[in-house]
Amino acid sequence: MLRRLTIRDFVLVDRLELEFGTGFGTLTGETGAGKSILVDALAFSLGERADTGLIRSGSERAEVSAEFDLQDAPVATGWLREQDLDTGEGLLLRRVLDGTGRSRAYLNGSPVTLQQLREVAESLLDIHGQHAHQSLLRSDAQRALLDSHARLNPLLDEVSAAWRQWRDAKALLDAASLGAVELAQEREQLEWQVRELETLGFSLDEWETLNIEHKRLAHAASLVEGAQFSLALLTEGDAACELQIDTVVSRLDSLAGYDPALTEVATLLQSAQAELAEAVSALRRYADRVELDPHRLGEVEHRIEAVLGCARKFRSTPEMLPALLARWKDRLLVLGEAADIAALEMRVAAAHKQYEEQARKLSRSRAKAAAALGVEVSRVMQQLALGGGRFEIGLLPLECGTAYGMEQIEFRIAGLSGSESRSLAKVASGGELSRISLAVQVVTSQAASVPTLIFDEVDVGIGGGVAEVVGRLLRELGVERQVLCVTHLPQVAARANWQWQVIKSTEDGQIRSRVKSLDDEARVEEIARMLGGVEITAITRQHAKEMLSIS
Repeated sequence: MLRRLTIRDFVLVDRLELEFGTGFGTLTGETGAGKSILVDALAFSLGERADTGLIRSGSERAEVSAEFDLQDAPVATGWLREQDLDTGEGLLLRRVLDGTGRSRAYLNGSPVTLQQLREVAESLLDIHGQHAHQSLLRSDAQRALLDSHARLNPLLDEVSAAWRQWRDAKALLDAASLGAVELAQEREQLEWQVRELETLGFSLDEWETLNIEHKRLAHAASLVEGAQFSLALLTEGDAACELQIDTVVSRLDSLAGYDPALTEVATLLQSAQAELAEAVSALRRYADRVELDPHRLGEVEHRIEAVLGCARKFRSTPEMLPALLARWKDRLLVLGEAADIAALEMRVAAAHKQYEEQARKLSRSRAKAAAALGVEVSRVMQQLALGGGRFEIGLLPLECGTAYGMEQIEFRIAGLSGSESRSLAKVASGGELSRISLAVQVVTSQAASVPTLIFDEVDVGIGGGVAEVVGRLLRELGVERQVLCVTHLPQVAARANWQWQVIKSTEDGQIRSRVKSLDDEARVEEIARMLGGVEITAITRQHAKEMLSIS
């Protein structure tokens, strides 16, 4: 969910930081105060198109940051991991626009493209309004919404897998049919390469052993000399370490009778005596074992050169040769299958049949879910001053099918502009589209994945009892999601869990907008203003209190 929005020098806003709450909140204020500017700033941070007109007059740049909690956003979290971007404890979207019209975008401090910004934003927040991007108008979003609402995603995954298998089998058949000569040449080349590596008989374990043995044989003289030198210092002559320590231990043993404190020191030296004796014994065994073996050294070097030569031939490294051999063998298996055109045709037919069976099953489930969703959304539409309107979901057949099934999903409306059912994008006006979106979101709130919804003036063209219904529906939607609504209607604002007021003022000759968080007393005054206009009376305030008490 959205936690914080920080705005710097954006249109009429100089400095503003907002902390968002859970549930349903409203943004109110007089006409022209700048309510929609906040929605525009949020859209800007999510990757919407921008120009220099968004920079506040007299400023060099505009900057907006939106901070999200990812606890209920698994899609966004997964996307960040796929992009190797830090998830941290949340997600900070930041966008900067300078005077040249150039904008820069960042996710958790890492520079990203606007496309990446939009991709992650689509899973975090959706803006519904007359002049905003509407995911509800996109065919892919309509399909995703229907499938999620009907819990069809597992079946969709099966259809996608079957489609990929069919596509891969067909691609192999096409390649075999059109390039039989080329495939035969490739198979011959691979067979030679596989024989080369199998004849080499190389493994990673052998490579490690060879390198260790080569180092030992190449430096055998130095190893023997070092062992003998060490033994001489430790055991030979009057200055040998063993003799010196023996002398010290004997002397301390004799002195310990005068001062027991020396006993502990003598004990430590006796322990060192034992360890030194063990080390000397190990050195003697090592010196006896290590010997110069030029013949074996030559054999090892010859083997290493053979491995390196083979790696150079195939433009690889010794460490990569086993994986290369496995990959070539796998490719040979595929090419062997490709040589049998009849078998490939049977595989394509079987894969196509499997895809069609799964896709038809998905189509039947979609048709059933589409009918039910249409009835539910139509019912809510009747409460939102869209009487006579009917919501329908069309399943348009696709000739060849896709990974998403054998039909395209299209949201339609009938009864608002003529009785004929037509595409949602071509029928609904801005105000109607906002309320239809609200109806869809209320019905599908359990399944939809976007955790935050912004409704920009969904109350356009309605009032009275319908406005109360809008407020109630938004309040219900706020139980499952985070909802913010820009509104002019007191019936809607009174239903909110929290409320902000946008105030426009003139400071130092410049017009500025600021946002005030309203407590209970301030909410009464603001609801009264929305009810009563210029003059607020005691009766208006009492009415405002009653409206707030209902919520």
